[in-house]
Amino acid sequence: MEERLVLLLLKVAASAALASILIRLGAFKRLLLVEERTLAEQARLGLTIAAGYGAGVATRLITGTYTAADVGLEGCLTAGLVGGYVPGLLAGVLISIPAMMHFEYLAMPMFALAGLLGGLIRDAAPDPEEIWSASPFFDTAIYRAVRNWPDTRGLLFQAFLPAVVVFVEFLRIWIAGEWNNRYLYTIYPEAGGMTGWRIAACWFATLLAVMIPVKIWNSARTEKKLEEQQRLLQEARLRALTSQINPHFLFNTLNSVASLVRTDPDKARVVVHKLSNILRRLLRKTSNYASLRDELAFIEDYLSIEMVRFGDKLRFVKEVDPGTLDMMIPSMVLQPIVENSLKHGLANKVEGGTIRLAVRRSGGGVLVVIEDDGVGIPEANLAKLFEQGIGISNVNERLKVLFGTGYKMWIDSKPGEGTKTGIEIPSMAPGLAQAS
Repeated sequence: MEERLVLLLLKVAASAALASILIRLGAFKRLLLVEERTLAEQARLGLTIAAGYGAGVATRLITGTYTAADVGLEGCLTAGLVGGYVPGLLAGVLISIPAMMHFEYLAMPMFALAGLLGGLIRDAAPDPEEIWSASPFFDTAIYRAVRNWPDTRGLLFQAFLPAVVVFVEFLRIWIAGEWNNRYLYTIYPEAGGMTGWRIAACWFATLLAVMIPVKIWNSARTEKKLEEQQRLLQEARLRALTSQINPHFLFNTLNSVASLVRTDPDKARVVVHKLSNILRRLLRKTSNYASLRDELAFIEDYLSIEMVRFGDKLRFVKEVDPGTLDMMIPSMVLQPIVENSLKHGLANKVEGGTIRLAVRRSGGGVLVVIEDDGVGIPEANLAKLFEQGIGISNVNERLKVLFGTGYKMWIDSKPGEGTKTGIEIPSMAPGLAQAS
């Protein structure tokens, strides 16, 4: 009696172990995420499941000892349940091959039937997600039925699934008993004489051996979906932050154009031309990253517009390490800082001033320092820059979304002496950055 219970527990454990091994395969996990699969994808799904469960059948035949490792029939049911008729039938045929070579001739039709019945269960589900939320415990099904009342389709499916599994196990026990395990294998040598609680325990173990892999795979699917949702959320946040920066910049530039139209139309035309270059670059931007070379060109176009308005009072000095020009940095993070230096640092200074931009390598990344000799920022306001305003706070928020804690950003300022802003970020490979 105790030996039979141990065999049933080992059978369930073997099914869980095989499911855990398979879900470690990235290609298999990606296939599980797709509900509508092409014929080729269905075939790959069936082949992968067959390879795992077929190895269990082979282990039983080769060793003659690890009998509970054979969960081939359960694997066929599972393949049909999560993949449909094609993966179920394909897995049924392939998993049975080791048994057929051992003269268990009824294995192939039995396993193929199990795979097709798994596909039938899948078709009976009112929604594909019902398959992944199915439970071997009837109390869970009752709770769902009460919660979803008066829609009883879910309850019918929850009852249909274990009924099919019980039917398949009953059929295996009957066939194995009729031929004394000669043409179809079961872990019980006296399968035909099983009665009462032994049969019930065997049925429940088979149901667990089918449902536990589904639960394991669903956990991996859920985790992957959460990762994807997190990625989409971050992209949405980045788009929202960038959309806040661009109108802010455009608003100030258009104000400059408006003031020049009456006083100096020629300069206004120059500004409009420069603005068109900037807009063209913004419209082409499809990635969160850009090369430092492109970002510097953007800054130069922006400052050329402002120099038309400020004249000789505004000076721009660059000190850029040539080896950093092709490094990838987050797009549109330098311009808001330069704009802040101009708007808050130099605009209120009668004699104007200089904006210095220095770029150099720092460890495995890049260090960008933007400095002005403007009026500076009072100490009371300095601590609030990362929470208030559009420019600095948005840049900091974007860097936080992209790099987490892997970046540094700081601001040093003294009233009457100017402001220095530094950003240190890790380097990005061009291919990876463009895909972001």
